[in-house]
Amino acid sequence: MTGQDGSYLAELLLDRGYTVHGLVRRASTFNTHRIDHLYSDPHHSDTRFFLHHADLSDASRLLELLQTTAPDEVYHLAAQSHVRVSFEEPTFTGDITGMGTARLLEAIRLTGAECRFYQASSSEMFGSSTPPQHEDTPFQPRSPYGAAKLYAHWMTRSYREAYGMFAVNGILFNHESPRRGETFVTRKIARAAARIKAGLQDRVYLGNLDAVRDWGYAPEYVEAIWLMLQQDSPQDYVIATGTASSVRDFARLAFDRVGLDWTRHVHYDQRYERPAEVDALIGDPSKAGRVLGWKARVLAPELAAIMVDAEARALAGQAPERQEWPGEPLPQRREWKG
Repeated sequence: MTGQDGSYLAELLLDRGYTVHGLVRRASTFNTHRIDHLYSDPHHSDTRFFLHHADLSDASRLLELLQTTAPDEVYHLAAQSHVRVSFEEPTFTGDITGMGTARLLEAIRLTGAECRFYQASSSEMFGSSTPPQHEDTPFQPRSPYGAAKLYAHWMTRSYREAYGMFAVNGILFNHESPRRGETFVTRKIARAAARIKAGLQDRVYLGNLDAVRDWGYAPEYVEAIWLMLQQDSPQDYVIATGTASSVRDFARLAFDRVGLDWTRHVHYDQRYERPAEVDALIGDPSKAGRVLGWKARVLAPELAAIMVDAEARALAGQAPERQEWPGEPLPQRREWKG
């Protein structure tokens, strides 16, 4: 709930009249800055937004919360989600990202919860497969993170087929926003561009500039997540823009936004290279467009501008803009009784 996607999804669900229960890990420091505004936002009622301490390693706690909250829809977004870190902590990544999903699915089965389940799969499962990648492209993960996500993906399909659960996988390609963690490359670039323009730093160090990704806008991607659980039958979907940009392209776009030459400030550092690189991830979102009626509206140039502008506002001490859901309104939530 405290991550990028969880915060945007919470906003969307509250705007649509849901009561939202979110899980947060207990820690010695607060990590709720992405959702703190939901308690004071006049658009939302604090009687419809609740946070519970829980951890995907604790199966008994998951069982308890499913029994007490009796959800209609479960959105599973939690993971150790940093690919580079997964090489350094492969067993932790496997336990939380992979086995954590199995624990949650089993908790739903054991409680008999009449809910729809969304599992956040990842384009990293495709790894070295030839792009563009779609729902039937062979999986070839090249990181502990990709492998753990693949386990979670297949467990979700297994529970759907074995127990008749309404369980879906959203294979989301890279999606970014001003709420992205600062160690992720797009946020790192956007933050550096704004700080260098402001004279607060002079350079930024990056790894593989040739890596090609399909970058979309996180608020739009959570729209697709919600739509998956509103369908008549559970299916898996690739969510992507269908366009390709390299890390080099994104750096150029970000520094252009502040009127700087990126080549003067971006420097290579081998430490940011992955042990096994994924050269190109480009999604084919045709099925999402055909079945869900979903299409990405924000592409890499607009995304870079959004992220750099947000960093500039933050440096100027200005409050972040409230997310408004662009484009055509989403359909109203329909009731599902199973």
